[in-house]
Amino acid sequence: MSDYLKGIIRKMASFRRRRVFVLTDALDYREVRFFRTRVGVFGILIGLVTVGTLLIANHSANDILGLGYNQLSLLSTENSVLKEQLLVMSNRMADLEQEIDGLADRGNDLRLVVDLTPLDEDTRTAGVGGSQSSADLSYISGEANEILSNSRLLLDQLTREVQLQKNSYEEIYRQYQDNKTMFAHVPSIKPIAGRYSIRGYGMRIHPVLGIRRMHEGIDIIADVGTNIYAAADGVVRYAGRTRGGYGTVVEVSHGYGYSTLYAHVSKTLVKPGQKVTRGDIIARSGRTGLVSGPHLHYEVRRWGRKMNPVDYFFDDVDAASFQAELQAVSLR
Repeated sequence: MSDYLKGIIRKMASFRRRRVFVLTDALDYREVRFFRTRVGVFGILIGLVTVGTLLIANHSANDILGLGYNQLSLLSTENSVLKEQLLVMSNRMADLEQEIDGLADRGNDLRLVVDLTPLDEDTRTAGVGGSQSSADLSYISGEANEILSNSRLLLDQLTREVQLQKNSYEEIYRQYQDNKTMFAHVPSIKPIAGRYSIRGYGMRIHPVLGIRRMHEGIDIIADVGTNIYAAADGVVRYAGRTRGGYGTVVEVSHGYGYSTLYAHVSKTLVKPGQKVTRGDIIARSGRTGLVSGPHLHYEVRRWGRKMNPVDYFFDDVDAASFQAELQAVSLR
């Protein structure tokens, strides 16, 4: 073996832990640097090319491998559509809020009609408690989060306002029913046909005694035997003679603090405890008691205080006119 060849073998032995490439033609060698790194990089490149080729082929074959590309595309499209629909719903809820405001204004008008206090703006627009916090939507980001959060707040507000208006209208209806009952018990018609003086209530010279004294009702001039009608619904408290100047009287309790007195009557047609309705005949006029001529002395009392009966006459409607109007309404 030649000395040259032996030298090559010794050098190769000294590089036994290195990767080398031997050139057989020239019987020479050289060291290959970063061999493992180069092999690794080459393998990665081959892998990327292979994966890329597979992905392109899979996409061309409509995701035959089931990697979910089409689903991602569909989800992206659905997300855009949902955001658009949320915006439409949000705008619609804003329109509904304006309509509810209009209903609230009309509701306040109705509350005034039935003698209820209108709902103030602070009550109508007060914040809604217990709404879901924004932390619950932390997994949604960006524009969708803002749209959804605003929509939910507006929906909570609308829900509260609708419930508030529902309760208000129920209260209005109850008050209306109560008012109908109350109005039926308020003395509001002339209890007898005849003339009277609008200045009959108050201080005056007594026609019999000739002295100045308080006249706590009005005198309606009517011939003896003229029908006297109940001025409102109620219960007869007293019917009969008295020891005072009123002579024979009928007293009716109407509830709600109201009562009426019909004095100087010639005949009573009701008994104590009997229920009467506005327009029922309860007595006939006369001249009993301390009087100068036939007439009806009529009083209205509110919580025991004697009021001017003229203030309670509705357009000077007497019982006959009232019954005629009721009949006309029932025929419509």
